[in-house]
Amino acid sequence: MSTHPVTPTAGNTAPVALRFALIPVHGYGLEGATVARMLDPQGSGQARLLHPGEAVPYGARPVLLAETTVYSATCVEHMIRGWSTGLPRPWLVLISDAPARPAPAARYLFRALGSRLAGTATVPYLPVLRSVESADEALQDKDVKAAAERLRRQMEGR
Repeated sequence: MSTHPVTPTAGNTAPVALRFALIPVHGYGLEGATVARMLDPQGSGQARLLHPGEAVPYGARPVLLAETTVYSATCVEHMIRGWSTGLPRPWLVLISDAPARPAPAARYLFRALGSRLAGTATVPYLPVLRSVESADEALQDKDVKAAAERLRRQMEGR
């Protein structure tokens, strides 16, 4: 996959290829960190959040992270409009911000952008994210574990 080396974890001497380069469309938070851990359950460096302005490493799949709000949909649209044709089409991971469907305007815009994306995956509303301090703590929750498994299946086409 990627030739971009990732620092090995303790006890692991071989570098791990970065598979998923996560790009939050409007800010960093626990949701993004949790999605990174969902895509990299062993914490081996297969998925990580990119720093603002950091280039997508060669061979890594770009993944846009957005909440299911109209504001996020607009941010995704602006990002897609400026997306370089030299990069692979990004995946979009939609993180539900409430236990309800997205607003009609957001659903419409996300659907309209679909042809410019490699795929769209969803993460359901996870109430536990309101009460934990870290992504590692969130991954102890059974609902988060189940959502992580579904997300990996969606992203890997299984």
